[in-house]
Amino acid sequence: MAKKVVASLQSTGKNYAKLIRMNKSSKTGAYTFKEEIVLNEKVSEILAKK
Repeated sequence: MAKKVVASLQSTGKNYAKLIRMNKSSKTGAYTFKEEIVLNEKVSEILAKK
């Protein structure tokens, strides 16, 4: 399903990427995931923020 989302966004003329971040909870040890769709030019900036 993720491929469809990104493929439909790329047809608009701008290139987008889907970022999935994994965070570990300090209390329970469980992992949570956060999904974002951003422009390809902004990917390295967003990943550097942490």
